[in-house]
Amino acid sequence: MNKDRVEGKVKDAAGRVERQVGEWTGDSKKQVEGAAKQVEGKVQNAWGKTKDAVDDAKSSSKPPKRVPEDPDSEESIKARRS
Repeated sequence: MNKDRVEGKVKDAAGRVERQVGEWTGDSKKQVEGAAKQVEGKVQNAWGKTKDAVDDAKSSSKPPKRVPEDPDSEESIKARRS
């Protein structure tokens, strides 16, 4: 888990609290600011997930395994006839 994911989760939670407080107090400005902070946090978290996925793909990239030749392929049949 990278820094972007952690910070994104924190912003999302803080925005959720701010939005909820705005709803309880009837402060529409706080509601909007909280919702915006939530969106910012979700985007940052998604960016962090993407970066993690790329890092995982890079670290686990292995050369492809050799696929065994199909015994019924034309090339195999020709090779056996020779």
